[in-house]
Amino acid sequence: MHQLIKKELTGCSKYREISTEKEISKSDEKTVKKRGRPKGRKNFNRRDVELSPYMTVLQEKIRDVKSLISDSCVPKYFLFDGELGNNFALQMVRQVNLHLICKLRYNSQLYLPWQGEYSGRGRKRIYGERLLPQKISNEYLVHETCEDGVLTEYFQIEARHKKFPDALNVVIIRKTSVSSGKTAHVILFSSDLALGWDKVVDYYRLRFQIEFNFRDAKQYWGLEDFMVVKEAKVRNSACFSMFMVNMAYALIAQNDGKVGRSMHDVKVWFLARKQVQETLKLCGENAERIFINELIDKISMKFMVNTS
Repeated sequence: MHQLIKKELTGCSKYREISTEKEISKSDEKTVKKRGRPKGRKNFNRRDVELSPYMTVLQEKIRDVKSLISDSCVPKYFLFDGELGNNFALQMVRQVNLHLICKLRYNSQLYLPWQGEYSGRGRKRIYGERLLPQKISNEYLVHETCEDGVLTEYFQIEARHKKFPDALNVVIIRKTSVSSGKTAHVILFSSDLALGWDKVVDYYRLRFQIEFNFRDAKQYWGLEDFMVVKEAKVRNSACFSMFMVNMAYALIAQNDGKVGRSMHDVKVWFLARKQVQETLKLCGENAERIFINELIDKISMKFMVNTS
């Protein structure tokens, strides 16, 4: 009797709706996640990371540089832009006994250290309130300046990130337009918790000097123009370009800024001196040496002003 009634009801839409609702409820019960850690899952050791091929090569180059300059100086920090603002890069640098100074994403989720008491059960909490750069407390303010209608504030705090195993030395640079009230910020960090905020900012600014050196080598000293393809010749050409950049900056420092402050000024200065010397050769050899040097300096300076 029960089977006959069930067969008659299979064609009924009401029975179909009831059966589908039960199936949906059963599927929902299966998809509900249980509390706690899934069975068989283990803790991740964020200090023991697997480096990418790029970071492996970069780590080898860092070791090579350290071995080359070990007799003259012992480096302590490694600077890089936001590309290495992650835990993999931090552990890569720490494996070669260096501290990383880098930049985090502007929307990175940082947390204050936990200041509460231990509840007595489970693991001790290490993450406190969310750190928002737009609403950071003034108790972390270490310096501020106001120029051209822009207020620049520097905040330093020891904060945590859930992707990093250890606390970070975080320096937040927040700029606010006095007229419009719009704000923008940059988040710098270092693995050295004892490093001052001013050192973090100054050291990170030095990274841009490296960019300027490569720019000058490419633009003025043929780093991207040489046509050789063999390994030894490529190395010699690249080293010569960087050597000329260092030589130019040494000449700028030696002349107390008289030859200018850029590669263009240096090249114009010496080109002007060369042209003046060639011109004075046509005047004979009776002029005194001191007079010639003074004349060369004056004419070269006028030539630089006219060309700039």
